[in-house]
Amino acid sequence: MFKGYLVSLFDPEFLPTGFKTAIFVGSLLFLINHSPALLRGEMNRERWISALLTYAMPYLVNVYGQYSYRRKLGKHSSSSLE
Repeated sequence: MFKGYLVSLFDPEFLPTGFKTAIFVGSLLFLINHSPALLRGEMNRERWISALLTYAMPYLVNVYGQYSYRRKLGKHSSSSLE
């Protein structure tokens, strides 16, 4: 399952929705968590790494949701054929 999920991170079918979610949710989280530091000029290396993760996490969660839904559909369709 884990290997399948890792492969799905680069699946062309999942990429558009994953990126849209990452941009939208990541931007909201960035504004909430980092805008004060950005406006004060206090963005250090650790904060930029945290900001990168702020965008990465919604992508990872979205792709996982798409991947698990696809697996669930696959299980149901194969069991209905029996």
